Amino acid sequence: MAEIKSTMDMVMERAARMTASSSPQTDNEDMQKKGMRLAAEFLNGKVSDLTSTLAELAPAEQAAVRQGMIETLLRNITLPRDEQLKTTSLLALKGIIALGGSQIAPVSAELQQLLEQYSQHKEQSIKQLDDAIRTQLGQQMARRGGEATQAAALNPALHPQYREELARMQSDLNNQYTQAFDQRKELIRQAIIPRR
Repeated sequence: MAEIKSTMDMVMERAARMTASSSPQTDNEDMQKKGMRLAAEFLNGKVSDLTSTLAELAPAEQAAVRQGMIETLLRNITLPRDEQLKTTSLLALKGIIALGGSQIAPVSAELQQLLEQYSQHKEQSIKQLDDAIRTQLGQQMARRGGEATQAAALNPALHPQYREELARMQSDLNNQYTQAFDQRKELIRQAIIPRR
């Protein structure tokens, strides 16, 4: 019976140690979630200044909350396929700059430039595709004895290969920009999230 009790005591002591050691981890996760929630509120316009909100917290909580904020903001920097996504991405970048300060200025400037350039690059690529198809149609019409000027009036989107080429071109462009975004986001992550 004494052996059973001592084994039971050992199990209870081990469970108490495990509970004690897991508590800081749980608290850290809770603080990260709080940071994520605060960053989401910032993106929705409910919180206007992340740095002052962070400063109001206890110093022991700030690192984990800041990490949660940064992760949420970085996730919201995406390809600006429309104006709403671009606005959200720029706002998320503004929050990151506020939290990261001057140590991330060069990388955040590159990221902002990428956000601004994506739409222009996309429009240029579509125009080049349109022009190439118009030229191709003009050459085909000229070979058949028609006027090349009529091809300029044709809608390139009606060409059988247009959708396929457009999809390939947009996929290449999106992959290129996504890779560039991911590289800059990782540099920001390394610069402002402390390593354990």
